[in-house]
Amino acid sequence: MFESRVRFRHLQTFLEVARQKSVVKAAGILNVSQPAVTKTIRELEEALGVAVLERDGRGIRITRSGEIFMQHAGMAITALRQGIDSVANEGAAAGPLIRIGALPTVSVRVMPLAMSFFLRENTGATLKIVTGENAVLLEQLRVGDLDLVVGRLAAPDKMAGFFFEHLYSEQVVFVVRAGHPLLSGGQNVFKRLSDYPVLMPTRGSVIRPFVERFFIANGVAAIPTEIETVSDAFGRAFLLQSDAVWIISHGVVSEDIKAGTLVALPVDTADTRGPVGLTMRTDMPPTPAFSILLKTIREAAQQKG
Repeated sequence: MFESRVRFRHLQTFLEVARQKSVVKAAGILNVSQPAVTKTIRELEEALGVAVLERDGRGIRITRSGEIFMQHAGMAITALRQGIDSVANEGAAAGPLIRIGALPTVSVRVMPLAMSFFLRENTGATLKIVTGENAVLLEQLRVGDLDLVVGRLAAPDKMAGFFFEHLYSEQVVFVVRAGHPLLSGGQNVFKRLSDYPVLMPTRGSVIRPFVERFFIANGVAAIPTEIETVSDAFGRAFLLQSDAVWIISHGVVSEDIKAGTLVALPVDTADTRGPVGLTMRTDMPPTPAFSILLKTIREAAQQKG
């Protein structure tokens, strides 16, 4: 049977190559040689009887069969890791490990309160929270490196095998430091925007298309001085010492705006409003601790969202 020919290393290697879209990068992460990665992928394809990867210019593209297999491979790796964690935790008197991916806006606005609620439940679970771009977090969820993503709703073609639960909606804002020249009355922000550095969402971020469409609708052709970043720490520090304009999800800077250190420019950004919520794999049965975690995140979102 072909199942006996598929090993853990085949799944691990395939998932890493699929994630990195590169044999070279995957080899570096897996700490093996490039020929070893290529050989492992060929063994997997021989066992399956189909190609899972193919060349796409200088890169690599996952085939349709590879996309289907990737979902099941991710499930298998996740199940194995959960089994290992369960055994290890039982011996160490620790609870199950729950891995959460959260957008920067969620990490600042919702997760601190959610964690306070969760810790009161005394589930014994161990939590790991990572922050990053929506696309990166969803890929980690797909291959089993995360159990939950709290972020924006992705495009329909990125949601295969996932379930999304809406928590609240959020829009993008244009913020500057207190005393910024654009805060003096009667100015057209869009005509003056090219006079200042602009911190933009990265091209891979889920809110970038919203911002680009918003610029087109308001006659902004290009930004001469543009800095792409997902770092809220850098954004705050840079704004406080410059005349830069930061285009960011409202939740990231809501407390700064309340404190008066940052000020939202008078720009109507209602068209950038989008859903934020819980993204989970449809095949993952929730544990009691996981269900409690979801409940506490919902409660925190209701208060903060």
